[in-house]
Amino acid sequence: MTRYEQIKQELLNSPKTWLITGVAGFIGSNLLEQLLKLNQTVIGLDNFATGRQHNLDEVQSLVTSEQWMRFSFINGDIRDYAICEAVVNGVDYVLHQAALGSVPRSIADPITTNAANITGFLNMLQAAKEAEVKSFTYAASSSTYGDHPALPKVEQNIGNPLSPYAVTKYVNELYASVYARTYGFETIGLRYFNVFGRRQDPNGAYAAVIPKWTSSMIKGEDVFINGDGETSRDFCYIDNVVQMNILAATAASEAKNEVYNVAVGDRTTLNDLYFAIKDSLNANGINVNQNPNYRDFRAGDVRHSQADVSKAVTRLGYQYTHKILEGISEAMPWYKEFLA
Repeated sequence: MTRYEQIKQELLNSPKTWLITGVAGFIGSNLLEQLLKLNQTVIGLDNFATGRQHNLDEVQSLVTSEQWMRFSFINGDIRDYAICEAVVNGVDYVLHQAALGSVPRSIADPITTNAANITGFLNMLQAAKEAEVKSFTYAASSSTYGDHPALPKVEQNIGNPLSPYAVTKYVNELYASVYARTYGFETIGLRYFNVFGRRQDPNGAYAAVIPKWTSSMIKGEDVFINGDGETSRDFCYIDNVVQMNILAATAASEAKNEVYNVAVGDRTTLNDLYFAIKDSLNANGINVNQNPNYRDFRAGDVRHSQADVSKAVTRLGYQYTHKILEGISEAMPWYKEFLA
């Protein structure tokens, strides 16, 4: 039995109270689904800046009525400290997912990104510390590696940030480290690498590549690749991310006050990704004939990204369950139903 399976069994036998910020978002709603299925009590906070009510509605359809009754939702903003104080009351574990993602968004509007990702983060960190929650797990980012050229990316080696978004995520890590040294407050940061899966929004200027391309292919629309298509990423399926959050939240003290890569340790080019999605759609009865269109590289993007996940494996017991093709295959029925 893996450590994750052990933790899930322990939670079923001894339910806790969790707070998920950004609960109506892609990652937050998947965390909510898993925790409710484990009969946990969950408080969710979201201001619907990027989260969607239909994500919560879908989770409700996937759990029992008794499990859904364990969920309390608060419509609020992490930039409001009074809200942060209120939602952490009586909470055991905080999973802080709320943020404004997207490198291009941060370049277009660094002020709003800073307010949500730094002021909002500090509000939640301080409120959680004052409430003496057992653990505080937060969404960090692989963008923190910046221009550091080495592959794979190991947690202790970072470069210069390449976007305002990357700056905000690095500042989160700095604040977490200071709170550990100054106040003895334990945290874990999870550096996400290109997460994808069900309930990821395909719409808008800042949509992630996999749902956006999948939706375009289903609808027969043009697909655009930035650059020559040889840019590569370590794509990480949502189930791996859910596992890491639960492992991190329940980790022993000696594993805390660290950051961990959340990925699979693999690398897929955008060209290969395009044809993997195309093949999966064809296998699901959607005939895709078009080829991609190429355009200029996007400002702030790194050329290659690949994680070393050995630290998460050895210290948290992480064992990813899905690589890129397995994740696309599992997610495709959802994409087919909801992105058409």
